[in-house]
Amino acid sequence: MNKVFSPLLIIASLLTCISACADRGTKRYFTPVDGDDKPANTQTPGSSFATVINPQIPQKLTFAGQEYDFDRTDMYERLDRELTSVVYTHGNTLLMIKRANKYFPLMAPILEKNGIPLDFLYLACVESSLNPRALSPAKAAGFWQFMPVTARQYGLEVNDNVDERYNLEKSTDAACRFLKDAYKRYGSWESVAASYNAGMGRISGELNRQGQESSFDLHLNDETSRYVFRIFALKLIIENPRKYGYFLKPEQLYYPTPTREIEVKSTITDLPSWALKNGTSYQWVKELNPWLRSRALPNRAARTYKIKIPADSTSLSRQTTTKQPIYNRNFVSE
Repeated sequence: MNKVFSPLLIIASLLTCISACADRGTKRYFTPVDGDDKPANTQTPGSSFATVINPQIPQKLTFAGQEYDFDRTDMYERLDRELTSVVYTHGNTLLMIKRANKYFPLMAPILEKNGIPLDFLYLACVESSLNPRALSPAKAAGFWQFMPVTARQYGLEVNDNVDERYNLEKSTDAACRFLKDAYKRYGSWESVAASYNAGMGRISGELNRQGQESSFDLHLNDETSRYVFRIFALKLIIENPRKYGYFLKPEQLYYPTPTREIEVKSTITDLPSWALKNGTSYQWVKELNPWLRSRALPNRAARTYKIKIPADSTSLSRQTTTKQPIYNRNFVSE
């Protein structure tokens, strides 16, 4: 039987539903923490909105072995802007914490080998959110977001079939060479980090023109001015997620896939067929080797490439039973 509903009744029902959903949302999706790293009350008394807590700004922070003071008003405000922004960009920040557990164990030894402070792992977080397929509108690519010209300058192969900006190990090694070159020029890691965003020529020119010694004291475009403070913000959050309201269990982190490498010195005309012959799938070849940009690998120069495939294609690791170590125990709340 058909029923006739009045417009007022329909509106009242919708408002009731929206209010109920809002109440559920505040309790389910947001868990700020108090000083003891425990979930705090999620709802403001007398309000249907979630409590919004401004993250605590540290007075001092150590980055790359150097201590920075945030009692200076402009330094405080710049870090507050980035920390507040990143803390409340929940989805992307949560993904970065999970990915850090997967990729930091592969990247950290390369930084250590090159004498680069491990805090520069957070520069890669700013650049790509640790997305191995990251590609910017300006065509910067990979974890370290190299432009094609700079990538080739630092020894990476970039063409339609092979793009080593997407090779985690090689691009990380190239980034280390850039950072070492910049440190020789500036002698301060904050200026090194700023030059990664703006280019060494730009930072050197502005230091000379403005008569300053640190990039923190330069008038720069908004993106570069914010850049180092965003690195600081991600260091604070990823090193202690619970303090900023992010609670994860070990099984919710991402883990490195156990792999083995096959050396290739000749042309591969069909990568899907090559994958099957080597006991794996084309999907896994592309997943583990995003630097392979087409379905073939021409190799007229007889170069040596190392293609990763799963260590045991019949027994891939399982999320709920993995026994791999956690890179930083602070990643998890248990």
